[in-house]
Amino acid sequence: MSSPSTTPSSPTSPQGAATGVERFGYQQELQRSLSFTDLLIYGLIFMVPIAPFGIFGSVFEGSGGMVALAYVIGMVAMAFTALSYAQMSKAFPMAGSVYTYAGRGIGAPVGFLAGWVILLDYVLVPALLYLVAGAAMTSFVPAVPVWAWMIMFIVLNTAVNYFGIQMTARMNKIMLVAELIVLAIFLVIGVVALAQGKGHGDVFSPIFDSSTFSWPLVFGAVSVAVLSFLGFDGISMLAEESREDARKLGRSMVGALMLAGALFIAQTWVAALLAPNREELLAQGSTMDSAFYDVAEYAGGHWLSVLTAVATAIAWGFANSLVAQAATSRLLFAMARDRQLPRFLSKIHPKHKVPVNATFLTAAVSLVLGLYLSNQEDGIGLLSSLINFGAMTAFLALHVSVVVHYVVRHRSRDWWRHLIAPAIGFLILLYVVINAKVAAQAVGLTWLAIGVLILLGSIMMGRRPSLPDETEVSE
Repeated sequence: MSSPSTTPSSPTSPQGAATGVERFGYQQELQRSLSFTDLLIYGLIFMVPIAPFGIFGSVFEGSGGMVALAYVIGMVAMAFTALSYAQMSKAFPMAGSVYTYAGRGIGAPVGFLAGWVILLDYVLVPALLYLVAGAAMTSFVPAVPVWAWMIMFIVLNTAVNYFGIQMTARMNKIMLVAELIVLAIFLVIGVVALAQGKGHGDVFSPIFDSSTFSWPLVFGAVSVAVLSFLGFDGISMLAEESREDARKLGRSMVGALMLAGALFIAQTWVAALLAPNREELLAQGSTMDSAFYDVAEYAGGHWLSVLTAVATAIAWGFANSLVAQAATSRLLFAMARDRQLPRFLSKIHPKHKVPVNATFLTAAVSLVLGLYLSNQEDGIGLLSSLINFGAMTAFLALHVSVVVHYVVRHRSRDWWRHLIAPAIGFLILLYVVINAKVAAQAVGLTWLAIGVLILLGSIMMGRRPSLPDETEVSE
């Protein structure tokens, strides 16, 4: 390792970036072709500018109608996490996200556990996206079952990802423009409907309602609302495919988070005021979460309901799941490259420069899980909670890795970025995890326990997790 007085430098040019991975004991196998704009768009597409469309009912019920407040708190919590990501991506500009940062910043065994926990997020995310998309499409084409839509989306996305990250980046730009157009249409019609007197309740009720407010209630809803923000962190998975300075990787994460957060708050505020069945939503939520489409129909007619449903299906089932599959395959690749997952997952396609086996495995897991949960009564809600629990727990390890790497190891005196901000982010996320659904806590902790057992078994068999030594490679 480098001396305690020096912080590892990050690449400052495409040529420097190519040596960045080699400095940590790896070969540059992925193709460096993504610009800052590509990274920013990737993060926005991963978060989905219209993400609240698909889970509006669940968040409305869970927050006591204060859905905009849930998104405000979620954005603040994720802002601290984005700052920690920016710091660690600067120190370790490699694929793997929290797995890499905790492993390099704290220790390889901790990195394995962080990677194992965030697998619960990344492996389940595509399945959730396909399930939401299938439900949205079936809501207005009931003759075609959810599972059929899911298979179509999975095959299409796998094909695009197979042909390389540049193909994925081109599709991202097209999809982002389409989503923003649909969102603009809803907001304009929604504001007009409010001006015509179609609103319900006080104008500030989506941000604060004294009749329902309590911190545990709101933070319980935040544990679902933050699902919409998950994705800015996926940018870190593309560190080895970015041609930019590593610092810009962090800036793209923060920028994507802020832009998406502003859009989330605006659309949920308008939708909450227009909800035609407020009391019913507060009491029991919405079956397969069609609440937003009901709001759209109330505000602008059936055509707007169909438009928002189709947009949700395409955004979640194609655009979002496309980048989610790409990010998941990079996590599997990074862990397999370090021999902490089966080695075959680290195989790179010689022509397209993508982790081909990891891409196909992600598609297969998404198909199996999606088909199973499509027959469950609350498949979307349960899957959302599980994903969030995995992500939030892994983010806790991220914040700790910032403090250990910079303050403990490198004696940093940048108290705000390397101690205070990570500590605040840690405490907020810890409160969210504590207030998560009991079922999510049970499954999440069980998953973590399995990871601990695997780690202990590996250590007992003399296969303690380890990472290539930076000093030996540098010399």
